[in-house]
Amino acid sequence: MKVNIYYGGRGLIDDPTLYVLGVMQQVLEELNVRVEVFHLHELRNGITALPQTLKSADGIILATTVEWHGIGGYMQSFLDACWLYGDKEKMSGLYMCPVVMSTTYGEREGKLDLAVSWEILGGRPCSGICGYVKEMSQFENNQEYRYIIEKKTENLYRSIQQKVTIFPTSNQEVNDIIAVPKNIDLTPQETEQLSKYASDESYVQKQKEDIQELASYFKEKLGNESSSGNKEYIEDFKSHFRPQAGSRASYRFSIEGKKKPLMLQVSNGNLQIDYGKEESADVEIQITADIMNEIVSGRMTFQRAFMAGNMKMKGDFKLLRLLDQIFIFGEEN
Repeated sequence: MKVNIYYGGRGLIDDPTLYVLGVMQQVLEELNVRVEVFHLHELRNGITALPQTLKSADGIILATTVEWHGIGGYMQSFLDACWLYGDKEKMSGLYMCPVVMSTTYGEREGKLDLAVSWEILGGRPCSGICGYVKEMSQFENNQEYRYIIEKKTENLYRSIQQKVTIFPTSNQEVNDIIAVPKNIDLTPQETEQLSKYASDESYVQKQKEDIQELASYFKEKLGNESSSGNKEYIEDFKSHFRPQAGSRASYRFSIEGKKKPLMLQVSNGNLQIDYGKEESADVEIQITADIMNEIVSGRMTFQRAFMAGNMKMKGDFKLLRLLDQIFIFGEEN
């Protein structure tokens, strides 16, 4: 039989959880149980790979210390990794004994949190140990406390040895119905490899750099496409402009798919054209990109597009006819 201990405290000398774990380890070893201890604060860079160590265990002990509030970040990270990378089938048969000692307040809540978390993961929580320790020396020298720890450890051993049946819980039922993790279907070997990659800082950093490089590439590409899109039709109008003396008019083209309107102003022989902000004009035109392409390619005129209902306008109709007179798209440059 093998039992793994996962300690989520900070490893302080006067941590009461370490004393409890020491007693439990001694009892288990006297019962010929192989015990392996994992100090999460020392393995914090490889926590995502630790769920793979559950495969060799018959039971586990999740232990942490409440120093101000909750079970602490190291233990929470380990449970997160179990949810993301752990073998749910293996965890469903693992007995777990929660150990939570407190130097402040919240040991009962912490113990319950570990038990509920393990139930949601599909595992089998056992009766655990929790307590408040005000003075470490008094706690260590109290033989009655030690006796309680020993008996709890023996109960864990019997639960694993006899495969004690545990009542079903609503947490597990809800988990089966709605709390299914959105995992990619991977083989156990692929899952193990993925967790190793996730715990490799150099690999993760390289992936971040690659993602950033790709993001910069596509951002630049989109920026170039957007920039070229902002110049669309401008050269067509300029190259086909045939000025008429005394002609004055301003036009605003709202082209489908363009964020800004195409502003066009004619004053005698001068032409000003660019995409700009929403300004008033003598003639306001709403048009699709397809119809605009038909016009600038010389296959349709503005007047015909309006008469056919392919274009909407607001303003002086004479100025609409002027467009076809000063922009001759049907002839070559």
